[in-house]
Amino acid sequence: MNIRFVLAAAMILLAAVYLIRHRGSTGGKFYQVNQEYAKGILEQEENVLLVDVRTPREYAEGHIPGAILIPLDTIGDEPPKELPDLGQKILVYCRSGNRSKQAAGKLARMGYTEIYEIGGIMTWPYEIEK
Repeated sequence: MNIRFVLAAAMILLAAVYLIRHRGSTGGKFYQVNQEYAKGILEQEENVLLVDVRTPREYAEGHIPGAILIPLDTIGDEPPKELPDLGQKILVYCRSGNRSKQAAGKLARMGYTEIYEIGGIMTWPYEIEK
């Protein structure tokens, strides 16, 4: 067999597996933003909820003032009671980028459409005046 053919077939197979695995991973659309962009959303928009996704241990260490605390494992098939309606603009924050993406994906699958995800940062350096 030609080595180029085998490598090409392997690449196509890997690409197909990747697309299949990630096609339904979020189930809906959310936007990944950086800290500055997130700060701008909070300052300029009226109807924004900041959701702080934490583990119980992280809760004990502190959280973002003014944020709604929602443990990732409580985001299931039904919208969390802390989020008032599907039209709500939501900024999802977490110390772990993977956990904030999971939370944003779960909320997107529930029907929330305005989700902005910022994750993988240890501290939130801005004041929240809401």
